[in-house]
Amino acid sequence: MLQRFFIFCSGADTAILEDCSPGENTKYAGIGATVFFTAVMAAIAGSYALYTVFDNLFTAIFFGLIWGLLIFNLDRFIVSTIKKRDNFFDEFLQATPRIALAIIIAIVISKPLEMKIFEKEINQVLLEEKNDMTLANKDQLALQYTPAIDALTAENEALKQEIADKETSVNELYETYIAEAEGRAGTELLGKGPVYKEKREKHDAELAALQELRITNAEKIETNEAQMALLAKEYQDKVAETQPVIDGFDGLMARVNALDKLPWLPSFFIFLLFLAIETSPIIAKLLSPKGAYDLKLEEEESALKSWVAQQKTQRDVLVTTDRDVNNRVYADIAEEQELYDYKRKIARSLLQDQANAFYKKQKGVL
Repeated sequence: MLQRFFIFCSGADTAILEDCSPGENTKYAGIGATVFFTAVMAAIAGSYALYTVFDNLFTAIFFGLIWGLLIFNLDRFIVSTIKKRDNFFDEFLQATPRIALAIIIAIVISKPLEMKIFEKEINQVLLEEKNDMTLANKDQLALQYTPAIDALTAENEALKQEIADKETSVNELYETYIAEAEGRAGTELLGKGPVYKEKREKHDAELAALQELRITNAEKIETNEAQMALLAKEYQDKVAETQPVIDGFDGLMARVNALDKLPWLPSFFIFLLFLAIETSPIIAKLLSPKGAYDLKLEEEESALKSWVAQQKTQRDVLVTTDRDVNNRVYADIAEEQELYDYKRKIARSLLQDQANAFYKKQKGVL
């Protein structure tokens, strides 16, 4: 039962194999087993690849099975269409397009399994890329908020510097009127005279202006700091909003690109393994000697070709003969006087009807 199933997988004609030796049946059962297990590997690889896309187990398994059946059908078609020839070079030329197709299938099958085998290494590469993307994302978002924050910071520094300058000016006025009172400067008269009062009033006015400036600038600084806090919060919210996009950067294409960044030699050997599996049925048919199955198949095809050629020749002869007979029949009929008289009578009647119809039409126009 299992042997018959594998023979079916090989695409061989079971009716012909029934008349062949057990060795021929075993050979094609082995080819069919290779085709079957290649399709199984393709289904597993396709399911994993699709799981990275849909992130749903049942969907991945369903489409993975479809992919495996597609590969099974292609491999079975490739193997069944290779016919043994008397010349190995002719067989190789016949198998060349099929080998190219097998290479493409091997690449498609091996890539998802490579991603599964090197999953930990790929995750490490993806982690580094996500970290770089996170830093780059923060820098790009900072470009939107940094100028406004820097401007507000500079404005606060200017407001604080304005207060400091005003305090320095008030302190200088304080020292001026104190020195006047002590007689160390100005009029150099000890006591609180008119000059002292004038300088004291000027100092008091500037001190009041300083108090007012402190209140005004403190309000402005508080407003700016609130605006800076709001901008900082918007920046953090934007970072938090865009971070899930970076965290989800682990799809099929991202993993394929990450795999390409790993050393190529291990992946190459895995590809060679699947290439050997995929091309093994073709290579087996090319290297195997011409067996009883191939001879019987060739005999049936030759008999069918001969029968088709014979039928075509008979149809050609039949058509040629029928054409010659028809030509002779119509040539004989053309010489009969009775047929000539009959057609002359019909033509006369037709011309009379045409003349009468033309007369009626012209009369109606008038």
